[in-house]
Amino acid sequence: MSKSKDVTIPDDIHGYSQVRLDVDLTSGEIKESTLSKEFCRDWIGGYGFAAKVLWDELKPGVDPLSPDNVFVYAQGPFPTTILPTSSKYGLFAKSPLTGMFGMAISSGSVGAQARRAGINMIVFKGKAPEPVYLVVDDDDRYLVPCKDIVWGKGCWETEEIIREEFQDQRLAVLSIGPAGERMSKMACITNDRNRQAGRTGMGAVMGSKNLKAIAFRGTKGTKVAHPVEFYKLAKKLIKVANGPATAKYRDQGTPAGILSYNKLGMFPINNMREGTWDKCESIVNGEVLNEEWIVKKVACSQCSIACDHLARIPKTHPDYPNLVASVDVELVYGYGTACGNADWPTIFKCITQCDDLGIDAISGGVTCAMACDLYEDGLITKDDLGYELPFGSTKNLVRFNEEMILGKGFPGEIFGDGSREAGRRLEEKGRKNASFYAMQIKGLELPAFDLHGMSSFAVGESVSIRGACHLRNGAYGLDAKGTFDRFGYDKPVERGKAIKGLEDVYALIDSYIICKFTRGIYENDAEMAKVFELVTGIPHTDETLLLRGDAIVTLSKCFNVRAGWTRDDDHPPERFFKQAHTRGPTKGVTLEEKGYQTLLSGYYKAREWDENTGIPTDETLKKLGLDFVIGKLEKSGGKK
Repeated sequence: MSKSKDVTIPDDIHGYSQVRLDVDLTSGEIKESTLSKEFCRDWIGGYGFAAKVLWDELKPGVDPLSPDNVFVYAQGPFPTTILPTSSKYGLFAKSPLTGMFGMAISSGSVGAQARRAGINMIVFKGKAPEPVYLVVDDDDRYLVPCKDIVWGKGCWETEEIIREEFQDQRLAVLSIGPAGERMSKMACITNDRNRQAGRTGMGAVMGSKNLKAIAFRGTKGTKVAHPVEFYKLAKKLIKVANGPATAKYRDQGTPAGILSYNKLGMFPINNMREGTWDKCESIVNGEVLNEEWIVKKVACSQCSIACDHLARIPKTHPDYPNLVASVDVELVYGYGTACGNADWPTIFKCITQCDDLGIDAISGGVTCAMACDLYEDGLITKDDLGYELPFGSTKNLVRFNEEMILGKGFPGEIFGDGSREAGRRLEEKGRKNASFYAMQIKGLELPAFDLHGMSSFAVGESVSIRGACHLRNGAYGLDAKGTFDRFGYDKPVERGKAIKGLEDVYALIDSYIICKFTRGIYENDAEMAKVFELVTGIPHTDETLLLRGDAIVTLSKCFNVRAGWTRDDDHPPERFFKQAHTRGPTKGVTLEEKGYQTLLSGYYKAREWDENTGIPTDETLKKLGLDFVIGKLEKSGGKK
């Protein structure tokens, strides 16, 4: 198998600015350095850049909310080119929510403006003595004290105030809200009002460093290595991206899949108690959403799909007149079906609370669903909350959500740091078995797939390096499309290879960084590699790039092992093994522990990691060019 070092690097590489900024928040010093051509070749961008930096520069065992955590902004070589969906960026650190590798990716205008400002990566260390935001304005880079300007304000107002300060609506701003300032472990980062770097609590890391926002503006262009060939290929990809390959995202947005997954018994209802609901057929689905509520479809920079669908509540509504929300399937699940709620205005209101006040709406919705579930079974009561919170709650759900986000009262005290912490805190108060209701893996709340009857995705979601996630691999498709028996546990290595293959490609997509909604516009992996070569001039092939994807995933896994990961962390919630659905195609079905463990071992074997422990072997590390990891996998005891 070819290694990355066998890929010849040209004298000049393109696409990348190769500029890294190191920001010492404690001293206020900002230094610039150059990313080497070898670094760009080997780690590609975004996810890959951050995986290497966090492994090298983050001391094992640090508290994620301490000044010693390292916070990384990174992007790939494509922003400001015409490659579809290429204006994306990633934020990375040790996660406060999971204690492991933390990552969150967003789109909008930020990636493009950061590239125009000449930036590939920013590494933040330390903690500012008072709240600040960073400005990168071409070659001007400086910190602005903001305690009396935007600290304490919501994400939306923060963005408006900073743009107004510069008198430039093109200024790209990413910021935290009050949840990040108080270091909620669910805190997110918002940009362009409706785009979020949501998962794993990266907003809390910014808050812990007194970093309120980052603003980009620039005038620098991007040169590609082979402009004529790239233009032809990019135009072809744009045409495909405007066609059937992405039609469902353009027409109905991500809620397009609700009806199909509901029919399969795979859509979560009432905190994963069920996988199908008659109200999904009649009310809570993409067709109804678009016909009755959506008023505008919005695209990010360099995107021709426009999957961001904006819903507006009529001005005659008694509680939320004229409220506008950006609606995604994960949020319809979290604040809708998972909470037993079929009231669209309630869903929209909860979404806007998350986006403006600054928490990950997936984690927020799933944590609210946990609270409803606990209330139904009497583990929390009206005396605790001051109001009722059964499944189907509307106004009280909105109230609970706001209190949870802002850290107020019982909801904030118990649930304000996510479902895993809520389970622990309730059990400390004598509420036995409360953790059973927490739908999380490694501390990260589950996305919109019910794992009863999804044996392949149960593994794919569980092995995700950042915790429960459908965006590290698309293994849900293996079950939904019938690639493997979704109720069975046969062909463990074959399933493992399929999950690994998806995971490696997704690692590349997150390093490029481009949107996964366009993964189907490329004819094959070779065409995706060709795009990279035409822009950068680095002649990677599909084989060598997939090897880099493998290396990026494996290095991230090594980060987790060093942080205290064990095989037990790659496991779905116990509900899927002990409590069956009572209706629909998955009625009576639970996951089987023995079968699950067989599939998990098959995945480890497919990755050529130790089949029993799941730890990458020295032989595999050498093959992937990760020799620098060998001998450094001793657990730090730092998982928090």
